[in-house]
Amino acid sequence: MASTLDVEAKYELITRRLQEVLGGDLIKAILAEGRLPKAYWGTAPTGRPHIGYFAPLTKIADFLRAGVEVKILLADVHAFLDNLKAPLELVAHRTKYYEFVLRTVFTSLGIPTSKLIFVQGSDYQLTREYNLDNYRLCATVTEHDAKKAGAEVVKQVESPLISGLLYPGLQALDEQYLGVDFQFGGVDQRKIFTFAELYLPRLGYAKRAHLMNPMVPGLMGGKMSSSDPDSKIDFLDPPEAVKRKIKKAFCEEGNITENGLLAFINAVLIPISQLRIERRKGETGVDSEEGQGAIGDQNPFVDDDAPEGTVFTIRREGKFGGPPSHYKDYQELEDDFSAKKVHPGDLKTAVNKAIDSLLAPIRKAFAESPEWQQIEKLAYPDPNAKTEPKKKKEKVYHPPPPGKGKNAQVTKVSAESSEPPPPIGENTQPGAAGEL
Repeated sequence: MASTLDVEAKYELITRRLQEVLGGDLIKAILAEGRLPKAYWGTAPTGRPHIGYFAPLTKIADFLRAGVEVKILLADVHAFLDNLKAPLELVAHRTKYYEFVLRTVFTSLGIPTSKLIFVQGSDYQLTREYNLDNYRLCATVTEHDAKKAGAEVVKQVESPLISGLLYPGLQALDEQYLGVDFQFGGVDQRKIFTFAELYLPRLGYAKRAHLMNPMVPGLMGGKMSSSDPDSKIDFLDPPEAVKRKIKKAFCEEGNITENGLLAFINAVLIPISQLRIERRKGETGVDSEEGQGAIGDQNPFVDDDAPEGTVFTIRREGKFGGPPSHYKDYQELEDDFSAKKVHPGDLKTAVNKAIDSLLAPIRKAFAESPEWQQIEKLAYPDPNAKTEPKKKKEKVYHPPPPGKGKNAQVTKVSAESSEPPPPIGENTQPGAAGEL
């Protein structure tokens, strides 16, 4: 049996900074038995992944520190089913692209990919057993429950496709077929998680726990979405694009309720900063490999002379500048911004610098990988790319065989009229040449 302290410490690592935990007692029971929990985080390879992914990927470091076995699901079948956002051929290329991105981002965060198990959904979702369970589920689930479960994840349209109704059930079955104890995802997955908790036991399978991180809002407010270019920053966006998007981001002075930049600091930048500070102190739990082989700048987002405990620093630029502000937690920063002690321009500069630091090693890895570059072109072909015009087939004249074609009759008459007259002395018709 594990000690109470070990259980509490590991559980704290697993659940810290999450918005909600369903079934926490299941995880505690596994830890109390001395077993290591198994978890999975999944993503459907549709649009280009954006920096909002930093939030769940950073959290996975905590799972590894607590000894959790983590699987990364590249849900290609789900991507195809999600209102046909991409045909199967394109999904195959995007699945490879996502794996390139995720492995590189993990490495840039100092998270050892050797401890992660990457799984492609179609490797098991097309098996006989999985499909039989899917049919069993279809015979149990009501249309109302299926539609309700996917309301926050599957695009809602007036005449929904059956594929969208299957989506929640497949995600529930993934928990069983991946052999995990809990599933990790955004809080937008909550209805699918409660759907799984209700229906998996009806198939005779165990109920799993579900952990949810907060959603990262877009730069303009609302959800950060792959379908809205101005709401997000892609992992491969160049520095000038990052600067332009942050400059356009909504950041009204004193407004803390609809501020995508403040939310990004809270959900991404401060957790990464804390991760790096703890690593410096050797506080990586059971993950002795964390930080090995990391690429890019691994410094926290604080000044070198910042007071102990600082997790984020904002410098004041320009003629109205002053001493930098150091913050030990997000709440201090939010309070200062609300009181208008932090100018939106200074906040944007700090966020821009931090994001560029995070993206630099990812851009570099992409630039040095011809294979990744080729996959990127196949996964997201340029819609404005000029295609070479098709060469017109040259017409080759083939004369018709003798006696065929539109001039055949004319030729026949002409031939008949040119026959030579019979020789003199032979029987001829009356009036013909040779008559005496």
